[in-house]
Amino acid sequence: MIVVTGATGNVGRPLVQALAAAGERVTAVSRGASGVAVPEGVRHRQADLADAESLRPVLDGADAVFLHDGGAGAHLLNPQGLLDAAKAGGVRRVVLLSSQGVATRPGSSSHGRVGRSIEDAIRRSGMDWTILRPGGFASNTFAWAETIRTHRTAAAPFGDTGLPLVDPADIGEVAAAALREDGHAGQVYELTGPALSTPRQRAEEIGDALGEPIRFIQQTREEARAQMLRFMPEPVVETTLDIIGEPTPAERLISPDVERVLGRTPRAYAEWAVRNIAAFR
Repeated sequence: MIVVTGATGNVGRPLVQALAAAGERVTAVSRGASGVAVPEGVRHRQADLADAESLRPVLDGADAVFLHDGGAGAHLLNPQGLLDAAKAGGVRRVVLLSSQGVATRPGSSSHGRVGRSIEDAIRRSGMDWTILRPGGFASNTFAWAETIRTHRTAAAPFGDTGLPLVDPADIGEVAAAALREDGHAGQVYELTGPALSTPRQRAEEIGDALGEPIRFIQQTREEARAQMLRFMPEPVVETTLDIIGEPTPAERLISPDVERVLGRTPRAYAEWAVRNIAAFR
């Protein structure tokens, strides 16, 4: 049995689908209510990673677990409690969805220090572990969905600064490989897309998928900051703006790890836009 936490999110959903398609027995875990749609043969259970005890019955009899906070917030997690619950249930393999910021922003409380503490606990666990460190997600542009639907506009700062955003489906497929296959223990995979992509280019590619032009609006840093503070803590906002405005060379680097694990190039942003275009219609 493979347990997938954060199973209804942008990474968890394609991961569950990939595991189910491969014939694995899967338990999909989310904080949401029961009745969540999952593939046939997959069972759904409600639990909260911020409450390690709630996971004990879910993990009982499992062989492997995918750990992701599912939006709960990494700073709320008790990694040792989660790992104790996993080991008590018989789990031998753990795959952690971490963040590129652990390496590129080690001094950041939101991106570096908390993530590092969780990674360190995984390394000390005695289980076979694999750590996934993605950069920015292509799905972050769902933030434009409402303005694109209503006004055919997309606003962002740093319109011509490129980052190699990764398709969450690629993260899910890499996670599925690490959970199912031997040879991934002790590995840290940096996951990116195949090319640098700027906000202006992403707006154009959504417009291409829609068949209608999207007007890109260049925000100032302060305008973006005020908007982001409505739904993100201030430390997360500041570090995120630093990354998208002045990325380090490491944050702009295109990693070979998706291709190394999956045997194919990562999906381009345009592919993500076409597959998810219903959200922008």
